[in-house]
Amino acid sequence: MDTPITRSTRSTTTAKIAGTIASVRKQRQHADDILGDDDLSPPHASSRDRRPQSQHEDNSFVAESSFLRAPLNSRVEAPKMPKSKGKARQREEESLDGVTIEVQEAIILEELLSVLMGIPGTYITYDTGYSLAEEEGLQGAHFVVSSSADPSLRDLTTRILPLATSYTAITAFIEQRSNLENGLINHALCASIRTMLKDYHTLISQLEHAFTTNPQFSLQKLWFYVHPTLHTLSLLHTLIITLTRSEQSPFNSSSEVSSSSEDEEERARNEALGLGSDLKKIVKNMTLNSEDDLASRNPPKGGEVLARLHKLAQSHAGDPKAQAVYGTLIRDTSKPYARVLRRWCERGYLEDPYDEFMIRESRFIDRGILERDYVDEYWERRYTLRDGSTSTTGKAQSSTPAILRDGACVPPLLEPWKHKVLLAGKYLNVIRECGIEIGREYEAAEEGLSMDDERFYKSIEDAYSYANRTLLKLLLDDQQLIPRLRSLKHYFFLSQSFYLTHFLDIAGAELRKPVKAVSVQKLQTLLSVALNTDGVMFPSEDSNTSAMFRDDVKMALQSSSLSEWLLKVSSVKGAFLGDDDGAALETGVDDSSERKKDKGKDKDKDKEKAKSVLTAIDVFALDYTVKFPLSLVLSRKTILRYQLLFRFLLHLKHLEQSLGNMWLDQKSTTWRMPLPSHPELDRWRSGVFILRARMLAVIQQILAFATYNVLEPHWRRLEHKLANVTTVDQLLRDHVDFLDTCLKECMLTSSRLVKQHQRLLSTCTAFTWYTANFTKSLNQAITQLESDPSEITMKTRWEFLIKFSSNFDHWLRSYIEFVSFHASSENAALMPLVGRLKSVIGGP
Repeated sequence: MDTPITRSTRSTTTAKIAGTIASVRKQRQHADDILGDDDLSPPHASSRDRRPQSQHEDNSFVAESSFLRAPLNSRVEAPKMPKSKGKARQREEESLDGVTIEVQEAIILEELLSVLMGIPGTYITYDTGYSLAEEEGLQGAHFVVSSSADPSLRDLTTRILPLATSYTAITAFIEQRSNLENGLINHALCASIRTMLKDYHTLISQLEHAFTTNPQFSLQKLWFYVHPTLHTLSLLHTLIITLTRSEQSPFNSSSEVSSSSEDEEERARNEALGLGSDLKKIVKNMTLNSEDDLASRNPPKGGEVLARLHKLAQSHAGDPKAQAVYGTLIRDTSKPYARVLRRWCERGYLEDPYDEFMIRESRFIDRGILERDYVDEYWERRYTLRDGSTSTTGKAQSSTPAILRDGACVPPLLEPWKHKVLLAGKYLNVIRECGIEIGREYEAAEEGLSMDDERFYKSIEDAYSYANRTLLKLLLDDQQLIPRLRSLKHYFFLSQSFYLTHFLDIAGAELRKPVKAVSVQKLQTLLSVALNTDGVMFPSEDSNTSAMFRDDVKMALQSSSLSEWLLKVSSVKGAFLGDDDGAALETGVDDSSERKKDKGKDKDKDKEKAKSVLTAIDVFALDYTVKFPLSLVLSRKTILRYQLLFRFLLHLKHLEQSLGNMWLDQKSTTWRMPLPSHPELDRWRSGVFILRARMLAVIQQILAFATYNVLEPHWRRLEHKLANVTTVDQLLRDHVDFLDTCLKECMLTSSRLVKQHQRLLSTCTAFTWYTANFTKSLNQAITQLESDPSEITMKTRWEFLIKFSSNFDHWLRSYIEFVSFHASSENAALMPLVGRLKSVIGGP
């Protein structure tokens, strides 16, 4: 720091320093004589530091409340001191008058070395407007120089005093943030700052040594040596102020994020315990009533600390010193975060005792839920990102460090990697819960990597790739996912519908019964019989696996018909613009809820009537049983999509069979015998034949379009994608996209098309119900023809037939118009269906 003192000058130096220190002590004794014994304390002493003076007490002893700063002093209770009198204060402020500049400089140098460690002196004291309570607010102590000092010395000393303010703020921050509840990130930050302060302490020790040994040491040299350190500590002080300001607004959007991500299971449990949302708000408001505790509440932790550090580093991009300081802090502070992240990505374990990590675990959702009901909550909600973004949609909420708090704030360096981090740990967690040991086929990165190291991000990519390969192998090879999907295609998409034809034949009488009168056990038994027939076997390379999933197929009776369910979904989502349901939803939920309350009783009655009218075939559906981990792919929502497509095909297939049975009934002698004596009756009989044939042609064309133009081509594309899939998330996305595309092209996502389709099918179904009536009417006419042909009245018969024919033509043309409109405006995949239907009616 300065030129070392040689032996030849040691005697001169010692004499000069001894004389200077003696002069300082003599000056202090002179000030004490002026003040007298009645003045109890110096002006700089605070109410906590002042105590009565006596001959047996050391005036240099100052009681410290902090155990970290003065461990032994904390054992001694600091007595209260009265405030100094105004005249005594004024006389002491004038005590440096008449003292030479050399002695003043020596006095200020001696006190300044103590002030730089946070200890006030006689002539450098706390500001009159400052109290020690402010130090708890992490603002730092404010010092002032006595006005009796020389202006040049006072001006130079004032330049150095911000260093003491920054130091006191930093030490207070370290003391408060080192508590256990503040988390590992704050602990690492305090440790890094404490390491930086070691250089500062070394500098103060060297300056004190130079003051006592070097006769040429002056206040100007002190300023020269501490000037670089002043910038360093001011940067740390800026960081402390930034972290402190984030505590002043405890009500921010982080509370909304945390409340929106609260588990339904946890909410239900709180309600059961009487801890509802209202009670939680009351308790929260009670805890926020104390204004004194506002500054120390909810200190930032976790990702928020790293984000604010990164933001400060960016705001000081043109300052090399700031980049070095903040870069060191980011590197040291991010190590605990990186350690948790790597353990999550490489092992699937989440160790986050202080809720600092970006990923949140819902402990109320466990694997036991999948054993009871294979919902996708385990996959979607067991582990989630705290900022609310999802990986399945590929869209993340905009999150900035100024809005999100604590662990919900993702460090900016990890923002592009957060979805890979989430999925890597999810995959490994699933593998571990299947009882498979997680190995390490890739080269693991060394421990202690920070976020500014490229090897750290390479380790994330390697862990993500390894987790994908391992889980894909588990699903495709060990769990036989592809054969499972083929079995679903066979049973739900009717790739070979022998079993369904057999089931409709043997269970036809039971399926025509009302829902309340049907026997579920009988239907399940008949379905099992149909599934175990020889015709259910479908071609496969491995004949053993072709029928091994047959026992997983079950039957289920839904609560409503297919059209009613689809219209209900469209009205809830409000996705179909222009529909009455969607418009009603857009007007507001409150109005609809009020209408629901007013018409609740009427709706219950209507539901009872509708349920009594519904038959078993209207609510019949297949169900499929899967176990973990296949339930991640074939979740409850996915099976629901399969069920919707199956019910759509089932209604078409059942109507086709009903029209076929009508054709079989009309092959009898009564319908085939020639009627030359009554040509009008023969024309009426031919009209029934033609109408039945047209209806059958329409149903067959719709069924052929759904199977050959929609399901089969998209299934081939899905098989090709699954053969080349590289990630589990891509597998899930391709599978769901396949089902959603099939639903859309089968016209099950448009409420208008669903209504038109239902009206057309209802007309055809009603026509099949009158098969026996047509036969009975024809038999009566033939009997009358043999006895008295003049008594045959054809007017009623023609009116009845024309009514069916006109309704069918009306709804068929309306159906074609709606399909044509959607094919030209929204869904071009419907064009083949338009051509098929126009060929039936004979139009262009």
